[in-house]
Amino acid sequence: MLAQVESASIVLHHARWVRISHWLLSVSVLTLAFTGFVILMAHPRLYWGEAGNDLTAALLELPISRNFEHGGWEKRSRFFEKADGPISASRTFDIFNQNGWGRSLHFLAAWCLVIPGLIYLLLGIFRGHFRRHILPQTRELAPMSVLRDLSDHLRLRIRSATGGPQYSLLQKLAYTFVVFVAAPLMVVTGLTMSPAVTASVPFLLQLFGGYQSARTIHFFSFVALVLFVVVHVAMVVKSGFKRQIRAITVGE
Repeated sequence: MLAQVESASIVLHHARWVRISHWLLSVSVLTLAFTGFVILMAHPRLYWGEAGNDLTAALLELPISRNFEHGGWEKRSRFFEKADGPISASRTFDIFNQNGWGRSLHFLAAWCLVIPGLIYLLLGIFRGHFRRHILPQTRELAPMSVLRDLSDHLRLRIRSATGGPQYSLLQKLAYTFVVFVAAPLMVVTGLTMSPAVTASVPFLLQLFGGYQSARTIHFFSFVALVLFVVVHVAMVVKSGFKRQIRAITVGE
């Protein structure tokens, strides 16, 4: 009984490598979000398949810049006689385009995500961080436990910060999804959009069904990551902002 009380009183703290990785990845994600939005503003249309442009049907068009649904085109002409062949037309519309610096900074920030992220992943596996703190235990996945934790979050009954990685079930599920699904998917689809990479690894194009499909999946992975960040910040504020910030910076 005494051993149980002593173990319950132990307060876990974030390891130094976790804190360093957290802030490197935070800066990288914010930079990627900003530059990705700028890139998307230049062409706010998503497609499925190998190719797509302003003159082909879009899977989704986003109203985020003056390039949205613009009609600034001269008469369209076909390259070949085939009805489903490529089409060309000259613009009569002054489009928004900041692709130059946006893509360069986006690519640079991506490496600041990949390298610390890979180190975090490897250390998390070999030091047992994921097993002890992130991956849900079998007993936690019982239906009543899931419903209870979901009910607590919907009612904003968030427990106070402890200064360490004592996560609820929904937090564990969210971290697991981001670390093992959303982030890797975003990185791999980002690489797939690079012709230099797919020239060496053409399997990626087959895996995602073309450049435009990879771009669309990349976008939705980005949306999932941004939603996670928004909820994460809200949870930090709700559970004790000062305590949480102190814990993830100086480890106290």
